Amino acid sequence: MTGTDQQRLERLESLVSIRQLKSRYCRYIDTKQWEALRGLFTADARFEGFGSAPDGADVQTFVSGVAARLADAVSVHHCHTPEITLLSEDRARGVWAMQDHLQWPRAIALKEAPHASGFQGFGHYEEEYLREAGQWRMHRLRLTRLRIDPLPAATRFPEPASLRCHDPRWLEALP
Repeated sequence: MTGTDQQRLERLESLVSIRQLKSRYCRYIDTKQWEALRGLFTADARFEGFGSAPDGADVQTFVSGVAARLADAVSVHHCHTPEITLLSEDRARGVWAMQDHLQWPRAIALKEAPHASGFQGFGHYEEEYLREAGQWRMHRLRLTRLRIDPLPAATRFPEPASLRCHDPRWLEALP
């Protein structure tokens, strides 16, 4: 393998790792794995544009805010069509199209959708990643929304028995 081939392979591996990082972010939020979520970020990560934490929030504030806000909610996060640019061997930036569905068992006072039981949102995540000790982590996250569709207060909340979350250790159990 030539040096150029090795560089291409390393770039592809980085892109795959960053995609997996973002996939874990969505899954950990939706399955309420707060400690695992915390591990996806650099120690000095910062957040902007989230209803669960103020702009400039640190990791602890962000994760605590998301955990508190979504404690009684059902959430579904999808991220699509990533545009990832490797800026150096250990630094990258990305933009992801996103869609989220957040629903609480009753109407609550949400900044995004007052007097609703939740909302479906559409927008983009703008992110910066750093590789630390061989692992890609999120360093900066900004959420921008293009549209928010409130869920009427009378929207049926899923019954707990109908919520089927996979075993969070399923992937790790593979040989």
